[in-house]
Amino acid sequence: MLNTMPQETVVLSDFTCLDPAATLDCGQAFRWRATPDGWRGVSFGKSLTVSRTGGTVVFKGTTREDFERIWRDYFDLARDYDGLCRRFSSDPYLSRAAAMYPGLRVLRQEPWEALCSFIISQNNNIPRIKGIIERFCGLFGERLSDGCFAFPSAERIALLSPEDLVPIRAGFRAKYIVDAARKVSFGAVSLENIPRLSLDEARAELMKISGVGPKVAECALLYGFGRTEAFPVDVWVRRVMEEMYPHGLPECIRGVEGIAQQYLFHYIRMRDKTNSADDRLGRPQKELYQISVSVSDP
Repeated sequence: MLNTMPQETVVLSDFTCLDPAATLDCGQAFRWRATPDGWRGVSFGKSLTVSRTGGTVVFKGTTREDFERIWRDYFDLARDYDGLCRRFSSDPYLSRAAAMYPGLRVLRQEPWEALCSFIISQNNNIPRIKGIIERFCGLFGERLSDGCFAFPSAERIALLSPEDLVPIRAGFRAKYIVDAARKVSFGAVSLENIPRLSLDEARAELMKISGVGPKVAECALLYGFGRTEAFPVDVWVRRVMEEMYPHGLPECIRGVEGIAQQYLFHYIRMRDKTNSADDRLGRPQKELYQISVSVSDP
């Protein structure tokens, strides 16, 4: 149930399948920060704070009109994630991942922002990616009324040189960011055509950009264009494939491979973080082995 409240707030009642922390801090978007009031971020030139208490999700800083125009699609709220989790329950690994993170959703970000963000993500870690993007927006993005900054447009960045991006400390990625901006702005790569192309054609279109390989293209397609059949493979997902699916992916994820990938990516990343922390604390190796077996074996 959707309600509006004073002070530009929208509330979803009896809505348990959105966990802001799991969704906004799982490596698919980089402009969200935890605050005492909830998760605060910016997308599509609008800032928002999202929080959840029990089955109530609060979107603070948005009108009902902007919620329907931007945030409903951004958080993929029309999709039945409970139904997807039931579908995934036929696979032992996905069933476990979905049970641990039932409120995780795949975001539908602004296409240019997703493309640029995942160019920046190459050979990088999440804290550093967030820092580069924060500096990028602060230096070149439009200042919003609340003091936040919009993501810089491709047209704005196309007028710059890689040297102009030195202050954001993106390193070798600066030339790729500028190349992407110029190709998008001048029509060499058409983001508007991507939804009408097959997945192979869409991937090839994005790979016209210097520095965009299959992984960056798949990430942009999944997180920026809603192509849920896209399946990005990085070091974490490669580990999932080797450990859990050496003979191929399960049939239950057909058409939503990207959503399944996000559950598995987050699951194994958090599992390995926990095991690493246990190891540093000197937890007995036998106990660690037992945890590994319980996670790995269906």
